[in-house]
Amino acid sequence: MSSLDFRTTLRKALIAAPTEDDLKRMKDAGFDGVEGRVMPVPQAAQMREAAEKLGMRIHSVLYGWAEFNSPDRADVDRTFTESQAALQTAQAFGAETVLLVPCRIGGQGAGPRRPGTFAGGPPLRIPRPWEFQPTFDPATGHLSKIVYGDNAPYADYIKAHNHATDASREWVTRLIPTAEKTGVVIALENVSNNLWVTPELFRHFVASFRSPWVKAYYDIGNHVRFAPPEQWILTLGDLIAKIHVKDYLLDPADPDGRGRSVNIREGSVRWPVLRQALESISYTGWMTIESNGDIPFEERNRRLDLILAGK
Repeated sequence: MSSLDFRTTLRKALIAAPTEDDLKRMKDAGFDGVEGRVMPVPQAAQMREAAEKLGMRIHSVLYGWAEFNSPDRADVDRTFTESQAALQTAQAFGAETVLLVPCRIGGQGAGPRRPGTFAGGPPLRIPRPWEFQPTFDPATGHLSKIVYGDNAPYADYIKAHNHATDASREWVTRLIPTAEKTGVVIALENVSNNLWVTPELFRHFVASFRSPWVKAYYDIGNHVRFAPPEQWILTLGDLIAKIHVKDYLLDPADPDGRGRSVNIREGSVRWPVLRQALESISYTGWMTIESNGDIPFEERNRRLDLILAGK
């Protein structure tokens, strides 16, 4: 199948605050839009006008980490209020979605904490990426097993995971009325937070809300070490609201199945296969490059054009 045969239409974006200068530079480089950051509503409305004059769209807002599983209620309340504000910013932008990571749990592989960010308590013993084989209750999403064989070493991880699932479901559900009022979808992203690490488990969590206002924001690079991106795409299917474009280079010599983030088209993602998977689920929407180091906008655009063409 050549690029001319694709029925789906994909639009290109970058992430920025943004400013009018950012918008013009992105437009000149060949991008269709931008994913913005949280800002005061009047400022967001001005940026919407600036974008529309250029023929650009501010299609989403990147809020990021919430702390809905924190033992400190002040952290929960603060990030809930910030999430509401992000939805209001998105409405002012004319955006369709807010990217929200509801929480994370700590331990090996969780990455460094940001100041003030709850990472789920003390370090947990967590399976290596290739060891995850979760068994969960379809009624609650609670894990009963996370690996084949002896699960006793991972009892604390299973407990923390189930608590995070319950807390996230409670607080995201509380956000739905604001999402409905603003007309903005809550797009849940799963990053290096040690939660919902298989396609089936993440789909179950997102689908459990049974709401058109809660969908998935799929990040290609975040999940390479757990399953091929095309598997995530085919499993999540119509639950995908938006996509972040990143790459990840697996290290075949690493017994823990790890690797590192790299610029797009320099890693382990099979881009032609991924493009076919997007076609299979009839995904028509935004492809936003999240990070590309110091590569100029024009080069990012060139690489993304190749991906959209199935190359």
